[in-house]
Parts: sequence; structure tokens; C-alpha cells
Amino acid sequence: MAALVWVMVGLALWHFTVFLPDNFYGGIVGAFCGALLGSFLFGLIVNLGTIPGESGTDLWTGVEAIPGTLIGLGIMWWLGVRKMAAEAPRVAAA
Repeated sequence: MAALVWVMVGLALWHFTVFLPDNFYGGIVGAFCGALLGSFLFGLIVNLGTIPGESGTDLWTGVEAIPGTLIGLGIMWWLGVRKMAAEAPRVAAA
């Protein structure tokens, strides 16, 4: 049950990426993947590799996913900016 909460929090926060410039690696789909993977993996790390069941899921389960989502989005943003910089045309010095 906690995995569902983590992924849904990641999905909810991903919706706010429409207000950012499209610098994510893979565009909006890359941001989607980064948000979901980040929230899920961070939730696993916080819970030491276990996924709490229904009785172990509470409000803090959703809060656990927020840093992971932001980290995942940040990594995808960094990869996208790096790719854009590599593809930028080089201007020769005169």
C-alpha cells in the first residue's frame, strides 16, 4: 500500500512541472519517469528496502516520497540541461 502512496505523491508533484521550462531529459515524459522512480526508490530507502502494508501506511508515508520526487526531477533536469549544452552550436572565436 505504501508503494501506491509513494507513486501517487510523485505523480501529484509531477503535475507542477508544466510551470517549468522544458529542460528535462526526455521532456515531460522524462520528468514523469524521474518523479515516479525517485519517489518509489526514496520510499524504499527510507523504509530500509521494505514496503509497508496497509496497517503501516499513514500520513508520513506520503511525506516520505516528497524528497525522492524532487531528487528524481532534479536529476532529470540536470541531465536535460547537460544534453542541451552538449548539443548547443559552438561559436568559433574570431
